[in-house]
Amino acid sequence: MGLTTYEARAYVALLGRGSFAAAEVARHSGLPRQRIYDVLASLVERGLATARPGRVVKYAAVPPDQALGRLLEAQRRELVDMERAAAATIADLAPAFAAGREHTDPLDYIEVLRDARAISERFAELQASVQEEILVFTKPPYATPPQENVEGLKLTRRHGARSVYETAILDEDPAVVGGVRRFIDAGEQARFVESLPLKLVIIDEAIVMFGLQDPVATEGAGNDLTIMVVEHPSLALVLKAAFEATWASGVTLEEAEAGQAGRAAS
Repeated sequence: MGLTTYEARAYVALLGRGSFAAAEVARHSGLPRQRIYDVLASLVERGLATARPGRVVKYAAVPPDQALGRLLEAQRRELVDMERAAAATIADLAPAFAAGREHTDPLDYIEVLRDARAISERFAELQASVQEEILVFTKPPYATPPQENVEGLKLTRRHGARSVYETAILDEDPAVVGGVRRFIDAGEQARFVESLPLKLVIIDEAIVMFGLQDPVATEGAGNDLTIMVVEHPSLALVLKAAFEATWASGVTLEEAEAGQAGRAAS
């Protein structure tokens, strides 16, 4: 009804007798004595209590039917004010909204990312959006390393997932290799090739995410990788054809490990 906890407790205490001194209200309601005068003054102002002058001011409750009726009426007035304010705000904002709907960018379907954190967060969002399948060319630098990609692991268990890795990943940190093995154990189909042209993610034949290395950046110049997200089914189908060709040329994990062992022995 719009009362604070202190006001409600003080009002209920006042109902127990014809009138109370402030100190008595504090004792019966369990409220701090240093706050009771402010609380009682608020009740009087809101029409829920009356103050009777005297050597000691006494406070009495207004009958509940009258008190709650006044609270309800105050709530109604506030609601009417809110409705008027909302209507005025809608009238102010509606033209801007309508104008925004008329404005379109011919490249709205293309998103460019360079910040590592933004890339990682966007990749996580895309993983969460998969409905049918996700196809990946996996090569460093990783938005999220395989051993840390918990959401990707969950996705692999729910949907079709195929990844092509560079065989060099088997020479990396054992934690990275362990992460790849966990993906395969979770159901990911994996192939290994000597080299991949770029980082690539294809989702549901509709959205692609790929990395473009700066062709003129010098080595060690910092973050020279640009990630693009394009929502375009035609492009997704073309890149999926490239993915399938690369997939067909790849080998399994066991074959890649056997080849690696053979090279090491020679």
